[in-house]
Amino acid sequence: MKTRITELFGIEHPIIQGGMHYVGFAEMAAAVSNAGGLGIITGLTQKTAADLANEIARCKDMTDKPFGVNLTFLPTVNSPDYPGYIRAIIEGGVKVVETAGNNPAPFLPYFKDAGIKVIHKCTSVRHSVKAQNVGCDAISVDGFECGGHPGEDDIPNFILLPRAAEELTIPFVASGGMADGRSLVAALALGAEGINMGTRFIATKEAPVHEKVKQALVAASELDTRLVMRPLRNTERVLTNAAVERLLEKERRLGPDIKFEDIIEEVAGVYPRIMMEGDMEAGAWSCGMVAGLIHDIPTCKELVDRIMAQADAIIRERLAGMA
Repeated sequence: MKTRITELFGIEHPIIQGGMHYVGFAEMAAAVSNAGGLGIITGLTQKTAADLANEIARCKDMTDKPFGVNLTFLPTVNSPDYPGYIRAIIEGGVKVVETAGNNPAPFLPYFKDAGIKVIHKCTSVRHSVKAQNVGCDAISVDGFECGGHPGEDDIPNFILLPRAAEELTIPFVASGGMADGRSLVAALALGAEGINMGTRFIATKEAPVHEKVKQALVAASELDTRLVMRPLRNTERVLTNAAVERLLEKERRLGPDIKFEDIIEEVAGVYPRIMMEGDMEAGAWSCGMVAGLIHDIPTCKELVDRIMAQADAIIRERLAGMA
């Protein structure tokens, strides 16, 4: 399948693995890239720029296919070493960067000068247009269904994607609710050039997370995610557990007076404990509503091949038969 996304990134299939904290290690990115998609290393999971340089080198040892690095620009007082991370990306020969968070404009010249393609993650049409105008090469349009941060507009992909298609001239992929060939065909029909999958790739054999995390996704339904930190306007979609329900109770009790410090126990520093140690009650962790469509734990290649075969059958048989 050829789309503007496969052509832009030099990949076989229009499937991107999104950046995920304590999931996007070299093993994950290489497995997706070897399956014909675009694997992504999560930059800020690496504690230093030197660590990121090492992770990029590890990934290159595992695949000769294109892969990218996610770099999230956070509005924090103690900012990460962004110049160091960018240098590691450029010197590592990475050709694709997925940016997220704050406006990437101040950093784009460094990527452009190095011939790196930039895909920026957006949860609204207005931010997508801004990213296009500042020079991004592609957009990952995140609908309300997505795991992690869906923004504050609450627009699902059935509306968000065609609106993005009306406003954008650069290619974009659909993110949020993407799981299978049906997702891919629907995304293409709504104007996208491919899909970005996060949660679905966690439930694969190669995903470097604890088995309990994978089993939790298989067991979950589409009703098992919650939106936390809404009062702080930092909304995150997470899989429910005791810590999440405790956090939501605090939000209800404290109302508009709630501060980040009140929920720090449930959200700060919990990812290593959950993803690596399998402590499933440690706190809140990002998960999309797509959990309801996850029923098994295949290899990345099995998953990608299955998606493409199902998409091909839908396009050639079901849809063609209706024409």
